[in-house]
Amino acid sequence: MHAFGIVFLAALALATVTRLWLAARHLAYVRAHRRSVPAEFASEVGLEAHQKAADYTCAKTRLALLEVITDAVILLALTFGGVLQWLHNVSAAGLADGIGRGLLLLALVGALMTLLDLPFGLYRTFVIEQRFGFNKMTPAMYFLDFAKAMLLALVFGLPLAAVVLWLMATAGDYWWLYAWLTWVGFNVFTIAIYPTWIAPLFNKFSPMHDAELKERVERLLARCGFKVKGLMVMDGSRRSTHGNAYFTGFGASKRIVFFDTLLARLNPGEVEAVLAHELGHFRLRHVVKRMAWMAAASLGFLWLLGWLMQQPWFFHALNVQSPSTAMALVLFAFVLPQFTFLLQPIGAMVSRRHEFEADEYATRHASARDLASALIKLYRENASTLTPDPLHSAFYDSHPPAIARIARLQKT
Repeated sequence: MHAFGIVFLAALALATVTRLWLAARHLAYVRAHRRSVPAEFASEVGLEAHQKAADYTCAKTRLALLEVITDAVILLALTFGGVLQWLHNVSAAGLADGIGRGLLLLALVGALMTLLDLPFGLYRTFVIEQRFGFNKMTPAMYFLDFAKAMLLALVFGLPLAAVVLWLMATAGDYWWLYAWLTWVGFNVFTIAIYPTWIAPLFNKFSPMHDAELKERVERLLARCGFKVKGLMVMDGSRRSTHGNAYFTGFGASKRIVFFDTLLARLNPGEVEAVLAHELGHFRLRHVVKRMAWMAAASLGFLWLLGWLMQQPWFFHALNVQSPSTAMALVLFAFVLPQFTFLLQPIGAMVSRRHEFEADEYATRHASARDLASALIKLYRENASTLTPDPLHSAFYDSHPPAIARIARLQKT
């Protein structure tokens, strides 16, 4: 076996064992704290709600354990088991070497991975979410959404892949730079069209009709110097009882979207505080910083791919005997996460710091008490555990633990 094959197996084993260990820690920690509500939340969260959150978290974590094991087995089958080489042979049987064959290989790999992931999605939605009272989707709605997502992948993904494959074949040694510019432009394009063209394919959006709440929100926007095209309410309750709010788009297409489930649970002051938090992300340029970091990282990764695809051992070490630009993309997409997983806490740490900063911004433009109250309601209604394992949280949680976040707000 080639040395890189051994290194890859070691990275896969380390990442898989670490994921399993973190999940086991998380399960044990949540179970150990299931019997009593943390003192900081005793007056706001009942024992029944706390135990529901613990059971919901454990159910999701057990499924995640199975997914980790399945993903490792699939990756071994794709590489050392020869499935990727077999998919190449299928694509090569009917098409000459070129962009068409590469697109077919990418489509076959994408279809296979989608089908393998489908049982987990179905179980998550119709067993776990259903059991805990969150799911509102019917099988027909689920598969209609699935079909729409696949259609979007074909409409947008295949042309992008074709351009990248063409650049890899014709743009010379610096193809990775031109591919990166294409990727950045594609991301900007999709962000611009998402509010008006993509999101309405899945949900209905209507203007906010609550005059009192709308006026309060507009006053907040004026205080913060924020201009937005619309305040929209999304029919999130058609699919789930979970609540949320978010910004979408940029420039003229910029919108603020509230789930109808969120508005049903929070009072006007709490909605204002949640919006102030989201405005904080925008004013502090968290989204721009995150996009800049992702762009820089993708540039480095594309350069690395450009070097690796010139090395025959990169393919042969992973049991692929037919190198191609499309196969290089596939292998890189599967291999890279095994080597970068242990860096995940860095991104999570930065994200949690941004959440604290947005909370601080919100307290300068709205009520800290209302924000704390809104967060507690969201933790309770969404069955988010108040007692995550600290190490698991450091790897996976983009938001700070509830206790740390509420404690800071209460000191404001």
